[in-house]
Amino acid sequence: MIIWLASYPKSGNTWLRSLLASYYFSKDGDFNFSLLKNIDQFPSYDHFKNYNKIFTNPTDTTEFWLEEQEKINSDNKIKLFKTHNALCKINGNSFTNNKNTLGAIYVVRDPRNVITSLANHYEINLDQAFEFMTTEQKGIIQKKGNSYVGFVALFSWIFHQASWTNNKLFPTLVIRYEDLQNETFATFEKVINFIDNLSKSKNHFKREKAKKSIQSCDFEKLKKLETNEGFIESPISKKDNSKINFFKLGKDNDYKKLLNKDLITKMNLKFKDEIKKYNYE
Repeated sequence: MIIWLASYPKSGNTWLRSLLASYYFSKDGDFNFSLLKNIDQFPSYDHFKNYNKIFTNPTDTTEFWLEEQEKINSDNKIKLFKTHNALCKINGNSFTNNKNTLGAIYVVRDPRNVITSLANHYEINLDQAFEFMTTEQKGIIQKKGNSYVGFVALFSWIFHQASWTNNKLFPTLVIRYEDLQNETFATFEKVINFIDNLSKSKNHFKREKAKKSIQSCDFEKLKKLETNEGFIESPISKKDNSKINFFKLGKDNDYKKLLNKDLITKMNLKFKDEIKKYNYE
């Protein structure tokens, strides 16, 4: 059964994934990027590359979402998977169901700080990033040759967070990125306990290993690791094919300093209910 680490893009999913990879898949909590292979991403190119057909439309692979998850679950083991997909239906095809999913952790981040990270990651300006976040039928499209093989259904930021946090299909723990940032140990402990309870693990929370995982996944250490060793998930610049830093601003990503007043006002109005819902006022 799958336990999802779900989030809208640039909301802290990779950081949580790194923490969990170092906690569950290292001997003593030391992190390195190779550990991330233990928490794969879905949907992705690798899950659909072996189909003997050409996916002529971006949404064609949605027909096989559940089939691929059934393959993942065929060994009856519990697995963690990262996803940016909304919990949705496309062409009548559900992203997942309670036969394939044991539960989910959803990471939400203040949308006024998501926007600057999106702008950097996709090399777009802030107005384009706002449009990215508010487009109702937004998706991430990947094409190999003539075939669309890596479609991720995002929808809007508002739809995305609601689809996961309001779902009744399976237990979902919602954590704020800001709490993971400011109360890292307590938030991480909550996540570990949630996973262990779901999986009926008899293991007790390993405080010292959790501390080591947090230390080894410190933002500045991850940033240095990316600089020194590279990070396969760093985006490629459309301008010169160079790598764009995945780990860029960290705590310096403060919308009050980075956004102009007009954009802040527009976002406060657009995301008024969600800002209140997550105590971002």
